Amino acid sequence: MIKPICRLGNPVLRKICKELTKQEVLSDSFTQLKQDLKDSMKHYGGIGIAAPQIGIELNVALIELGPTNRYGAEISLPATYFINPKIKVLSDSSEGNWEGCLSVPGLRGYVERPNHIEVTYFDELFIERILEVKGFLAVVIQHELDHLYGKLYIDHIKDLSLLSFQEEFEAFVLSQK
Repeated sequence: MIKPICRLGNPVLRKICKELTKQEVLSDSFTQLKQDLKDSMKHYGGIGIAAPQIGIELNVALIELGPTNRYGAEISLPATYFINPKIKVLSDSSEGNWEGCLSVPGLRGYVERPNHIEVTYFDELFIERILEVKGFLAVVIQHELDHLYGKLYIDHIKDLSLLSFQEEFEAFVLSQK
């Protein structure tokens, strides 16, 4: 079921989410939450969504990037639920990107993040997984998992002159590339 997106200012977006047990993950209510996340993400045109974005304070996020996507064919991740994820940074090097967010509609901001990480998480069957990623996919994962710890991409913007409305971003920033 499509759920409304919680936007900047909603206190749920600033809370640290509750970790899930195996029993909770294998429950019918969690099956419904997975479907709600997927339906909402697709409806609003996102590539990722976290439970707090639909008002649920649980430690789960969904990311899906098909092989053909708006970010480039080399970036792909099948629908993956990250439950109780932990990120380990594997390199000091970072990558800067203009980020946007369903919870901060109409804005883009330039954020630098580590570009090589390892994520340990549980999948939807509560099997522990480890995923090592580099580049833009590492950035996407960090962006989504930040939601589980009360963070938004705007918290990482070092230079607020690099925060822009979407229309101005398209007119002035993209036209410079």
